Order: sequence, then C-alpha cells, then structure tokens
Amino acid sequence: MVEPERFVEVGLAKRAVACRVRLLDDRAPLTCAAVWDALPLAGDVYHAKYARNEIYTLLPAFAGGEPPLENPTITPIPGDLMYFSFSDTQLGTASHGYGSATGHAGLSQVVDLALFYERNNLLLNADTGFVPGTVWGTVVDGLDRMAAAAHDLWRGGALGETLTFRRA
Repeated sequence: MVEPERFVEVGLAKRAVACRVRLLDDRAPLTCAAVWDALPLAGDVYHAKYARNEIYTLLPAFAGGEPPLENPTITPIPGDLMYFSFSDTQLGTASHGYGSATGHAGLSQVVDLALFYERNNLLLNADTGFVPGTVWGTVVDGLDRMAAAAHDLWRGGALGETLTFRRA
C-alpha cells in the first residue's frame, strides 16, 4: 500500500509569507517522522553566513533519538529542506557569532532546520570542513515568495523574525 504524501507549511511569521513542502518520506523516513511528530516548530530565523542562500532556525533536539544521516548532500538546491544536528560546542565558537543570549545557548544538542532558496550552495564551514545534512523535504509551492522574503532577510536583517513549521 502506498502511503499518502505529507506536507508541511514553512513560513516567516513577521513577513506573512509561507511555502508548501512535501516530505520526502521515501528518502528520509526517520528524519521525516521526527520532524512530523514534533510539529509545530518555530524559532528565530538566521540567514546563512557560509552556505549562501539558506535561512534556518536552531531548536532544542526534539526527537527521542537523533535520526541518522539520510538522503545526504553538501550541495542543496533551491527548495531543499534540510536537517542538521550539532552539539553545543560545535555552534559555540566565536566565528559563528551567536553569543550566549540565543535560545539554543547551553543546550547539549541543537537541531538546525534549513530552507535553501537559490542555487550555488556549498555546505562548507571554515572551522570544520564539509557539513552534510539530510534533505527531508522539497518546496512544491511558494518558493518564489520565500526566496524574495529570504533575500529581504539578507539585506534588511532577521531581527524579530520567526521561521515556522506546521502541518499543512
């Protein structure tokens, strides 16, 4: 029996923009299950420094057990939704610039949920090298709106903006 497709809405609350994402249950079943079971999720949004055309949020670990790397890439394409897991020390270096006032400071495990909105991304961190992550979803509607809003985050700043994830 074929399972029905599942969808998530990913949005920027303050900018009132969202896109529809299809979960890649066939390629990343454990990651999709972990995200789905934890929804709704939301957190401060950041624009990538290293990866280029990416917006993301950092959240406390929410899965009972961390899902393994599934459907990995270091070269995400527009519309990819990715899952990364980091220890607090990995994100605690001064070069990352988060500081101690962020919501993820002091957590032993941090989940990074990211949306890539344009081409030419390479997940290469100057401190640690390549950073593979799990591609768990793909945008099926609204990527153009999210890309415009993400570009506005880059130019205008992300302060006060929230990246949201909920079942669609």
